[in-house]
Amino acid sequence: MKIIFAGTPHFAATALHAIFAAGHEITAVLTQPDRPAGRGMRLQESPVKAFAREKKIPVFQPSSLNRNALDINKQKEAQLILSQIDQMNFDIVVVVAYGLILSQEFLQIAKRNGRHGCFNIHASLLPRWRGAAPIQRAIEAGDSKTGVAIMEMDASLDTGPILMKEEVAIAKDETSQSLHDRLASLGAQLIVQALKSIVNNPTIELHAQDVTGISYANKILKSEATLDWNQSAQSLDRKIRAFNPAPGMSTEFENERIKIWRTCLPISRASVPKERPGTILGEGSEGVLVQCSDQPLEVLELQKAGGKKMSAHAWFFANPAIKGLRFSNAPHPIDGKEHAAPPHTKSA
Repeated sequence: MKIIFAGTPHFAATALHAIFAAGHEITAVLTQPDRPAGRGMRLQESPVKAFAREKKIPVFQPSSLNRNALDINKQKEAQLILSQIDQMNFDIVVVVAYGLILSQEFLQIAKRNGRHGCFNIHASLLPRWRGAAPIQRAIEAGDSKTGVAIMEMDASLDTGPILMKEEVAIAKDETSQSLHDRLASLGAQLIVQALKSIVNNPTIELHAQDVTGISYANKILKSEATLDWNQSAQSLDRKIRAFNPAPGMSTEFENERIKIWRTCLPISRASVPKERPGTILGEGSEGVLVQCSDQPLEVLELQKAGGKKMSAHAWFFANPAIKGLRFSNAPHPIDGKEHAAPPHTKSA
């Protein structure tokens, strides 16, 4: 099939690789504009763009696809891109973690010009976790499973009918990075299966989403990335894993910002007296025990400001006098920027 592909990060590039390898023709790629990144804040192209350039696939990088945008320049840009897409010869649009909202006009063009409309790879078992950060929110909520859904897109947020979906178990030590990688691979497999199914059966059967079990995965804010030791150990462990690698959970110690990267619930805590939340209780079996509202949490890996990640055990061994001192809540970042590992919405 001739495909227009819209996507930006590695999650999307994994699917694009698979579609290309399956022998489909990528007519054009839509991806977000190059962004400054890294220590030097140099402009960097997206993984999707890098693959498209390598394969000599035409690339479009609009900042908006809404001709009714408030910014007049974005209006003109959207009008130009939509007009070009309207003239393209394609069969279907595949959208994966694109990051821009697809306008109703875009979806109409996809339905009118492409024989099969517009399909999205969404990293959850819809209707659970519609929205931008389904991977992180599933871990944070303590879900035992999640998965990938291939959905026909409509005008609302991740509400379209489902073509196929497959679930995976969420491991007890799962981070958003490890789950992201597994779901990216699964999404790539499923979209290839979906495209084959569509080719072989133009009258494919789609299933409306359940009206029960709907939940929304809001974007991740930096202001959420502060450890509150007054919460339960289990909820903090989930959040630390959900926010690893971005934006990472932080705490304060002796006026220094420290990121906590890995934790676990200790196997035994019978001999540990309960102290105020945030108190460093001493060594655990693998790391350092820190009191939470209900029980200790064992910190395994941390990172001091400007330093490298290190084992919490090594940190404690070098500073045994910290026993009995307390971590405190880190100040909220002032910029309040949002993080969402690859957004999986209508714009994703």
